[in-house]
Amino acid sequence: MGLVPTVPLPDDLRDALTDQLHATAPSRAQPQVERLIENYRGATPTAAPILRDAADAAAYAAYRMPATYAAVRSALDALRDRAGDWAPATHLDLGGGTGAATWAVAEAFADAPAEHTSTVLDWSQPALDLGRRLARHAEAAAVRAAEWTRAPLGTARLPEADLITVSYVIGELTPADRTALIDAAAAASRGALVIAEPGTPDGFARIAEARERLIAAGLTVLAPCPHDSACPVAGADWCHFAARVPRTSLHRQMKGGTLPYEDEKFCYVAAVRPAAVPAAPAPNRVVRHPQIRKGLVLLDLCTRDEALTRATVTKRHGPLYRAARDADWGDEWGEG
Repeated sequence: MGLVPTVPLPDDLRDALTDQLHATAPSRAQPQVERLIENYRGATPTAAPILRDAADAAAYAAYRMPATYAAVRSALDALRDRAGDWAPATHLDLGGGTGAATWAVAEAFADAPAEHTSTVLDWSQPALDLGRRLARHAEAAAVRAAEWTRAPLGTARLPEADLITVSYVIGELTPADRTALIDAAAAASRGALVIAEPGTPDGFARIAEARERLIAAGLTVLAPCPHDSACPVAGADWCHFAARVPRTSLHRQMKGGTLPYEDEKFCYVAAVRPAAVPAAPAPNRVVRHPQIRKGLVLLDLCTRDEALTRATVTKRHGPLYRAARDADWGDEWGEG
């Protein structure tokens, strides 16, 4: 068992990033990377795109796209675990930038009986231009044939889609635009809606607010929460998860790192329209690193009865103990 689940980039996306960004020397992109770090770690709601030009878009793709892909893919896997055979025919990547979520959706539903179509809607033309170039390298037809559309966020009328993804964008928006975007996405979703944000207290606060609005709009939360009632996480705590992202040499250079991986912490909510996706959430979710001790495993769980609890699983539990030793942070736990 790994402490953090590993989510590798698909080979075609890794190769596309290397091919498209090879000419962007890390030293030349460093000012853009440093500014992006400040924007993504800080609280800088704006009425304009963070990615302002081609250099910004390239820096973002190298610095943030692998981690964004891993976070969205993790959230989509949690959705699929509960949604059974459901698969989207249409996908809207809202605020999708260079298309990380579009690649993640194509991978997550690669085994679906029929191909879906994707539309990436963003307010940054440089990000859309780079995303289109990256998509030419994709094996999945849904990525290669994706539509790349420029539109303002928070005020645009959204086309309906079976699946809508909103990844790492609501933190860029003013409170009014954020609310408008979430409400519009909920109204436009015919099947499922997945929202992901950085795994910080501020990111969790935004996800918690979005979760409340989705429930009020008639959607049912499938993941990570085991229920639609009030979130039990309070005070200085926050609910978040992690995905381990293997780094390419370009990625290490851009981030000035030496490790062959990084751990992306993220928050998310995956909700569905019950009539379109008649499914129920897991009875419990592992919300912290499992603690393995001699002869026992401690699991911190969010449970369907709305409580946070710690389960102790010992060798006396037989197969359950072996399952607990294999459990990862973010996994479902129990039958249901």
